[in-house]
This record gives sequence, C-alpha cells and structure tokens, in this order.
Amino acid sequence: MPELSPISVAFLVFPNVTQLDLTGPAQVLSRLGNVTLNLVWKDTQPVPTDAGFPLLPTATFDEIKAADILCVPGGFGTMDMMQDTEVHDWLRKIAAEAEWVTSVCTGSLVLGAAGLLKCYRSGCHWASIDQLEYFGATPVRERIVEDRNRFSGGGVTSGIDFALALAARIRGDDFAKFIQLSIEYDPNPPFDAGSPDKVPPHILERYYKMVEKAAPNRAEKVKAIAKSLGF
Repeated sequence: MPELSPISVAFLVFPNVTQLDLTGPAQVLSRLGNVTLNLVWKDTQPVPTDAGFPLLPTATFDEIKAADILCVPGGFGTMDMMQDTEVHDWLRKIAAEAEWVTSVCTGSLVLGAAGLLKCYRSGCHWASIDQLEYFGATPVRERIVEDRNRFSGGGVTSGIDFALALAARIRGDDFAKFIQLSIEYDPNPPFDAGSPDKVPPHILERYYKMVEKAAPNRAEKVKAIAKSLGF
C-alpha cells in the first residue's frame, strides 16, 4: 500500500460550541491516515462547550498558519464568532491556502461573516439556514453540500456524514467506507424525528422556545451583524 499523503486539519474551537459539531467530524477526519489535527483558539485554556464539559485547544491562531482542511463547527457561541474580527482574520488567512473550507451546522454563518461564502452554496442547521442569505451565500437544505472547495454539513449529526463524504473525496470511497465501518456508523434511530417536518407541532414549538430563550431574536441579530459587516 503506498504511503498516504500528509493532511493537516484545523478546527476552530470557541466558547459555547456544540461539541458534536466538532467531535463527530474530528473522529472521522482523524482516521484519514498521516493526518495532523488541531483544535485552534486564541489560547490553549479549556474552552466551555454547550454540553457542560470543556474542550482543550491544541494550538493557537498564532501557531497554526496553514491547513489543508479548515472546519468551523456551530453552536450558540457562533453569535460572538460572527462579530469577532480576530476570528475572521484567522479564518480568511487559513482559507486562502486551504484545499477544503468546511463547516458544520451554524458554523457556516461564521464562515459567511468572514466573507468566505459569498456566491457559494452552503448548508446549515434547519432553524438558521435562511440566515446564510444575509452573507451572500445560497442556502441549500441538504445534509451535505459541496460547492467547489466549500463543503458543509447541516445540523449537528450531519457532521459525521459530511466528514465521510469529504474523506471519500480525499482518500477514495473504499477508504471512507473503511472509516465508517471502523466507527460502526450504522444509524438506526429509535425515532423518525430529525427534521421539523417529522415532529408534531408541540415538539417544534418547544424547540423554538428553547432557542428564543438561549438566543433571543437570533435571526434579527444575525441580520444586523451582516449589515454591520457590510454585506
């Protein structure tokens, strides 16, 4: 078997990230072979996640100056990331040379805020996908979206699917299938309730109330952020 070409992966990690947005695809991409994977933030102190436990950054913005794959996860912390010029500057620097510029869930809104999705098709969490238009992107309601070197997953768990699809583009279908087998990714959920059109109204209403409590007027605030950034 020929030696696999080296691949570097940089995940942005930030306060109040949805950890599965990051850890799902990180588990897949870490198995590409000959890979260096970093969780990157402003410093290397533990970063709180929405799951109540922290993630530990492995490198800082100053240390990671290039990567083959850039990935931005989502979560309620993206509201702050959309307004953080230091984050935007680092994302633009890495994206300029990266082979793949990627996101999971509302991480695509952060890429958008950094000016990296203008005139690109992109996915996002179903509850926020329309907000991509504020940054000049074309929202696509699919679990995996590829447009040139932009690759995105929809909400949270789609990060695993997106990473397997990306693995196939990089190492080939058989390699990606091997990764899928090795992590026993054979989903068979006990409920068919993974999208808003598959749940009764009271469950959907409960979700919207949760989001409004956690991030009041989210859509209006994202629109205002986009306007302030010149979109």
